[in-house]
Amino acid sequence: MKTYTSTVTENRHQTKQAVTNYSELNDFFNILRLLIREPSVVGCEDSFFRVLSRELEEIGVKVEYYYGVLVAQGSKPHDLILSAHIDRHGLLCTGANEFQYAAFIASNRGDLTGDSVSEQMMHTIENRFVGQAVQAHLPYTGTYLGQAHIINSYICPTRNNLIFELDGLDFVQPGTPISFLDRLKIENGCISAQIDNAISAAMIIHLFRLGFEGTALFTAQEEAGKSWRYAMSWFQRQQLTTQRLIVLDTSPYPDREAAEIQQVVLRRRDANGFFARELTTELEHKCQAMGFSYSYKDAYIKAQNKERGTSYSLGRTELGRLVTASNGEINGTTLQIPSTEYHTPNETAAIDAIAAVRHLLMSYIA
Repeated sequence: MKTYTSTVTENRHQTKQAVTNYSELNDFFNILRLLIREPSVVGCEDSFFRVLSRELEEIGVKVEYYYGVLVAQGSKPHDLILSAHIDRHGLLCTGANEFQYAAFIASNRGDLTGDSVSEQMMHTIENRFVGQAVQAHLPYTGTYLGQAHIINSYICPTRNNLIFELDGLDFVQPGTPISFLDRLKIENGCISAQIDNAISAAMIIHLFRLGFEGTALFTAQEEAGKSWRYAMSWFQRQQLTTQRLIVLDTSPYPDREAAEIQQVVLRRRDANGFFARELTTELEHKCQAMGFSYSYKDAYIKAQNKERGTSYSLGRTELGRLVTASNGEINGTTLQIPSTEYHTPNETAAIDAIAAVRHLLMSYIA
């Protein structure tokens, strides 16, 4: 960790503000608990979209549902646009008693080029799921079908995907999504669950409850590299361009020490290109003014590659794909919560980091 810290000091504010008034987060945690219990396996997000619609419509937010994207708008829709993907990793039944990692089945691989964070981590996470409880649901309605446990998982070299063996659910039909049985845990100043990316969806609902008046896009199939297409279609329908799009997500680190160096993770760019400098700098200045520690993930990856002699990609994010596809007419920046145990049901994030991101976003509420 010494090399990383010394390399990116210029990108990290030195004063780390502890946000200990957790009672301010009670509403947010209640929303997050609800969302984590709802299935939203990659490619089978319909029932989760309906849950989001209900929560938003109950507080008077205008909601429109298009294929692959739910759009929520306040009274000032163009002031700021937030985006969060709502799919989560899980399994898909692909044959008789055959279960594959949903994001990487053949029909989902068209937008994956081998250099996404998810694909690069597949070998890292292949053994993390043994003993994990899972539950099957009907694809569209989300109706519960039954539970089982994962007894083995391995990478099939011919299918280039994670294959799972279960101690039950042999009766489900191909196309049935299998989600991880999950509950939110809060302990030792951290939360843990399969928070990617229910945490961002919960944050947006929380912000609308507090008076956010901009626009929010909830997109499907980000883990399969497709979410940008759904967001792009909405922008095209509206004949709208913007430089004020903030994409919310978690950002993986190898351990808690590395994650807790910063409360907020920013990016200047990804493998596709550069993000909007003005909005990125705006968030950086807000971090400095509020006393939140931050770092730039692209700088972190470059420093790690230099130290270890590796060549990990800067990642291909939803925003980067939008920037490329629109020739820069749709741009913005990312705002991420540092986490560990990425892409597992035990992904962990510090409550101080969540509170910091919340305070940054609340600054956009009049």
